[in-house]
Amino acid sequence: MALLQEKLLKKMQSLWEKACENHRNLNMETTRTRCWKDYVSLRREAIRAEYQKMPAFLHEEEQHHLERLQKEGEDIFQQLNESKARMEHSRELLRGMYEDLKEMCHKADVELLQAFEDILHRLHLSPCRYESLLLQVPEPANPELSAGPITGLLDRLNGFRVDFTLQPERANSHIFLYGDLRSMNVGCDPQDDPHFTAKSECFFVWGAQTFTSGKYYWEVHVGDSWNWAFGVCNNYWKEKRQNDKIDGGEGLFLLGCVKEDAHCSLFTTSPLVVQYVPRPASRVGLFLDCEGRTMTFVDVDQSSLIYTIPNCSFSPPLRPIFCCSHF
Repeated sequence: MALLQEKLLKKMQSLWEKACENHRNLNMETTRTRCWKDYVSLRREAIRAEYQKMPAFLHEEEQHHLERLQKEGEDIFQQLNESKARMEHSRELLRGMYEDLKEMCHKADVELLQAFEDILHRLHLSPCRYESLLLQVPEPANPELSAGPITGLLDRLNGFRVDFTLQPERANSHIFLYGDLRSMNVGCDPQDDPHFTAKSECFFVWGAQTFTSGKYYWEVHVGDSWNWAFGVCNNYWKEKRQNDKIDGGEGLFLLGCVKEDAHCSLFTTSPLVVQYVPRPASRVGLFLDCEGRTMTFVDVDQSSLIYTIPNCSFSPPLRPIFCCSHF
């Protein structure tokens, strides 16, 4: 009896852990599904705004671009709903099995075995299918819109190319430079730094120059690194960082990349928005428009728009910021 009871308790523990995992995944998928159409609309407006700055003969390319975005958005929305439905079904199965097993705890040996077989029969589950439920719950979808190149995008932005330097006292072994200072390579390798620990915080480095007006473009080389963020910030963030008094995210206009398991997620700030587009494989372009109050990020290799942060609450002077970390 004790051995059967012990096995039963282990199964209940495993079911509970899987139910919690499924609950987390379902919450994530529910949020994505609820916000997906709004995200696609935001992206559509950002692409339209970019094409408005381009020659009129690109109108047909713009239409194809927007039609592809619409079609991909609808397909992914359906995938998210299907994924959500699978998780809801798994939730009901796991919940029912857990409650049934809980009722079996005080049964005798023979009754215990028979009751377990009855549960599987009622749920139309074979023993193998039951074990597979314990091993794996439905994984969240990985929504990603394709990167659509915009003809002439980089030619236009390169007209605003600028040089700037890093402040020497903020540079460290986790920020590498090569070529001219119009391009910067961001990367982290904790194995090369004996002072790096699992509890280390982000490494910050600031551009020496500040911007108060005008338009500026520069590029960052990211390679295959992750857990980075860069963009511009209101200058008071530099003083806050030095005094270790950072509160809130207002005044930070960044593109970031965070590794989650085997997947890298992109996000922008002010406000925080997850970007469901491919992670840049090499270089990211940054375009600051002080008067237009926008911060634009582009995938240089694809000549595609990652995102434009609109209506930025700039409070000049603005300063470039780079940070990266491995957790």
